[in-house]
This record gives sequence, C-alpha cells and structure tokens, in this order.
Amino acid sequence: MTEFKNTEQELHFFRLRLSVVGVFVFICFGLLFARFLWLQVFKYSDYASQAEDNRVSVVPVVPNRGLILDRNGVVLARNFSAYTLEITPSKIADTLDGVIEELSSVVDIQPKDRRRFRRLLEEAKNFESVPIRTRLTDEEVARFTAQRYRFPGVEIQARLFRQYPLGETASHVIGYIGRISQRDAKRIEEMEDAANYAGTDYIGKEGLEKKYENILHGRTGYEEVEVTAGGRAVRTLSRTAATPGQNLILSIDIELQKIVEEAFGDRRGALVAIEPATGDILAYVSKPTFDPNLFVEGIDAQSWEELNTSIDRPLLNRPLIGTYPPGSTFKPYMALAALETGKRTPNQAIADPGFFWFGSHRFRDDKVGGHGMVDMYKSIVVSCNTYYYMLANDLGIDTIHDFMKPFGFGQITGIDLENERAGVLPSTAWKRNAYKKPEHKKWYAGETVSVGIGQGYNAYTPLQLAHAMANLANNGVVMRPHLVKTIEDGVTKEQTLTVPKESYRIPLKQENVNFVKNAMAGVVKEGTSSRAFAKAEYVSAGKTGTAQAIGLGRNEKYDAKKMPERHRDHSLYIAFAPADNPRIALAVIVENGGFGAAAAAPIARLALDYYLLGKRPESKETAAQPIEVEGD
Repeated sequence: MTEFKNTEQELHFFRLRLSVVGVFVFICFGLLFARFLWLQVFKYSDYASQAEDNRVSVVPVVPNRGLILDRNGVVLARNFSAYTLEITPSKIADTLDGVIEELSSVVDIQPKDRRRFRRLLEEAKNFESVPIRTRLTDEEVARFTAQRYRFPGVEIQARLFRQYPLGETASHVIGYIGRISQRDAKRIEEMEDAANYAGTDYIGKEGLEKKYENILHGRTGYEEVEVTAGGRAVRTLSRTAATPGQNLILSIDIELQKIVEEAFGDRRGALVAIEPATGDILAYVSKPTFDPNLFVEGIDAQSWEELNTSIDRPLLNRPLIGTYPPGSTFKPYMALAALETGKRTPNQAIADPGFFWFGSHRFRDDKVGGHGMVDMYKSIVVSCNTYYYMLANDLGIDTIHDFMKPFGFGQITGIDLENERAGVLPSTAWKRNAYKKPEHKKWYAGETVSVGIGQGYNAYTPLQLAHAMANLANNGVVMRPHLVKTIEDGVTKEQTLTVPKESYRIPLKQENVNFVKNAMAGVVKEGTSSRAFAKAEYVSAGKTGTAQAIGLGRNEKYDAKKMPERHRDHSLYIAFAPADNPRIALAVIVENGGFGAAAAAPIARLALDYYLLGKRPESKETAAQPIEVEGD
C-alpha cells in the first residue's frame, strides 16, 4: 500500500521548529547585547579602572632617612645601599626548607641568617618578601642572577641600610632602628600619615632614632609602572620623587663624648655636660654602652642574651632613668636656700663636734671630731655634714622641696628622649601619695635631717643633677636641656633651632648666687677636689659627693675594703667652668666608686680640660685611674 506524505503538515512543523530556534537565537543575542550594554555602558568606568590597575602598578619609593651629626658635622648615623636576597613564601614552588637548602649552594647562608629569617617570618605576612641574606657581595649577586630561573619567589632587592660608624660611642643618645614588627605596624596604622610608611621596612626603636622618627623618615614617593600580565615591569609612566628625611644636628661634641667614655674604662656610671646659656647637651655618657649596629637587622640570640643578662646592664640609659642620692652635691643648693629664705647668713657659724643629735638619734659627720667652727663658705669647701643636718632641720622638708623644685630636682626636664624618669624630691605631700599604709604616710621631722646632705628619700637622675648645675651656673635662667640643637632640611639645608628661648627664670638674689659660686670655686682651690684639679689652667667651681648604695646600721662603720664592690658608695661630682663665665656645667656619677673626689672628680677634670683647652689625656690607662683621697 502506497503511503502519501503530508507536505503541508511537514512544512508546518518545520516552520514551527524554525520559529522556536529563531526565538531562542534572538533571546541569546538579546542577552548577549544586554550584557554587552551593561559592561560597556553602565560598568565601563569600573572595569576601565580595573584594567588600568592591572596594566599599571603603583610602587612606593622609600625616602632616604635623615642623617644624624654632631655639633661639628661628624656623621653619627648614615645610610648605605646594598643588595638583599629575599623570599616571598606565597610564590615559592618547593617547600621553604627545600628552597633555602638549594639557595645555600649558590649564596652563603649561615645558621644565624636562617634563625633571623625564621624570626622575621613569624612577624611577616605570607605575601611579603623576607630577607634570608643581607649585604650580598657583587660575586654573590652575579651567581644568583645566573641561576634565578631555578628559584621562583626569590628575588634580589636593592635596599638602604642604616649604619652607626662610631659603634658604641653615644649609643644611648642615638639609639637604633629595626625592622617593623607587628606591634610597630599597629602603631603605624593608627598614625595620621600611615600611608607615608608604604614600602618602609625599618623604624626607629630607641633613642633619637625613635623620638624624631617622623622627622628622620621623610616623605614616601611613588612610581606608576606599566606591567605585563605576568607582573614584569615594562616602563615607568610617571614618578613622584620621595622627599628625604630631615637631618638632626646634635649639640653633642663627639670628641668630648669619646674622651669621657674612655675615662670611665670598665666602670659603671654616667656623665652629662650642658652649655648653661643654651641648654645644649655637650656630652651624654652612659656606661657601659652597646653597639647599635647589632640591632638594625635583628640582633642574634647570643648577643641579646649577653646584653640583657649582663650584671652591668649596658642597655640601661643611666642619665635618663637611673636615680641616685645626690650626696653632698646637694649642699650648695641647701646653702642657697638658706640665704634666700633668710635662715642663715654667710658669716653665721656653728660649732661642729662631728655629729648632730636629733632626739635619740646621732647623725655622724664624715670627720671624726668634727671641723671646728664652720661658717657657710667652709661648710661647702670641706663638705661639713653637721652644718647641713642642722640647716635641714631649721628649713623643714616642704621649704626644701619648694626651693629645689624650680632647679629641676625630681622633675621631668623635657629632654628630647622618651621614658625620662622623674626621680624623687621628697615632701610631706609626696610621702602621703607614695605610701598606702597610714603609718607610712606621715612625714617625721627626723627624716628631714638626712635630706639635708642629699641622702634619705632623695633620688635624682644624672641628667637632673647636670640640669640643676647649669641653672645655678646660669644665675637661675632655665634652658630646657636638649640633644638635638637644630633640624636641617634635607633639601634646602635650612636649619631650625629646637630650643630658641629660655623656659623660665628662678627669682634669686645675685649676691647669694655669687656667694655660693665662690664657695664652689673654693672647693676646687682648697677643698675636697683640689687634688683632682691641681695645676689646672682655668678656674672652675665644683662640689664632690658620696652617696650610699646600701644603708648601714646605726653602729656600723663604712669600710670600702671590707665590702663587696657593688655595695660601696657612689662617687659624684658637679661642676661648671670657667667659674666667672660658665661655658660648661656637668654632673658625674661613678657607681660604687667611693669618694666623689677620688673617682668622679678626675673624670670631670678630663672633660673640662678637653672642652676648654682642647687637651686630651696622655693615654686611656691614665684617664681611667682614680686618685687617692681621704674624704668626700
């Protein structure tokens, strides 16, 4: 049977299928067009910006850190360029240990390099590059470059490094920089100019490097660089130059600093020398010291252990945070207080039997049998304790406090270093606030007696003693002590004074100031420091001091030869020179050095000889030797 095709029906189905396909195709093209319209019209600016970002990379240009120089232009902190080998953990193909092992066959990598790398790696983000070796030689750079294809994620970078060319000299002043830690990074994020630290790896950690970080750092620049899809730089499109950090011109005379540091030898202590008229700190010595270069790339564990556990505490900034009783160096100020308040006249004398009774307590003088009849001039020249026991009792603790405070005793001086300690200038109010138990809050009259000779609760920093000496030498005109004399623009070289004017004036009668100064000159000519300043070519004024390191029992007699070295008295000396027109004032303390005239005064003599005459010690050995004396 023959079957006939229904042509009309087949044509209908064909047209139907064709229509469905046509509608489908139309819808697809419609969707494509809509998407094209969305991307090209509505999202054009967004994707154009992303495309430009993919094509152009913004690279920060880290500025040169400002230099630190002494008052005569000697460079104390500088920069130099060197190559580092750095690993980006997120980009390496092998394990980290495997990559390091392979690298060690090309570049010398010591165990200390690996330890530092691991420590830095803990602080870094996974996508950051971390140095495995710093300061590569030209030969090492060439060897790695030839085999770079073997080490994806490992690059050689040119970096600026900080160097302290004088090593340990003035390290407590300069401080040091170090790699930015996570704690530093959080601090930077909170800063207003956090963006200025883009690309920066180092920041000031201690000393002036930390205090003046914002000034030394400079302003970060930027480069717009065209890159390929693989991230390789093709060309630089634009550049905003970095602005170098400003330079710090210190008031320090680094040659004076060296001489004093050598004079201390292996002994512990501090010296601060100030120019009275300006507040410029001429020398700032803390002994022992340390090498700040150890910290720049991260100090190794052994060196840190040695510094941190040393019984001599080389990291302790003694002039700033070390507090000591001033001993007899307090007496000239006590004498001036007596004159200003009218409690004594220069000619008023006392009979000194060698002790002073207060109630049932016997306060002893250093000289058995006493000094005979003692007026104010003699009390300073021979350092008579009995005179000042009696004077302190007559003045009272609050009068002493109120008079001493403007000189800077027990006060923050405002020096341009962080973490300055205030010390203790005792008073009835201080004791009420210092103690918790009611029976300890009360001030007893007997406690005032010891304060008069610089003992008791008195505790001041060497910086405060030098500051007070400068204020007296400057006739009561107070200048804020400072280490940075001027800030120099890194580009224009224009300099700006940091302390352009006086802070305040202490109201003193000039005749009283002149009397005390003359008595201090007598200390040098005929008193306790006369041996240390024998045949000096200038006239200076000074005062020796001896301060207890530990307390003694009522009937216990001090004998240095029978005591452990670290239990012996501290040796102190304050001075200014020339006596008639002071150009320098200083304070010295030698820890456990004994009498002030024996250990501290000879160091002061060396400092004054150099600063006033340009005279240097004949040798390091003779510079460090104390002299034999019998008293304060």
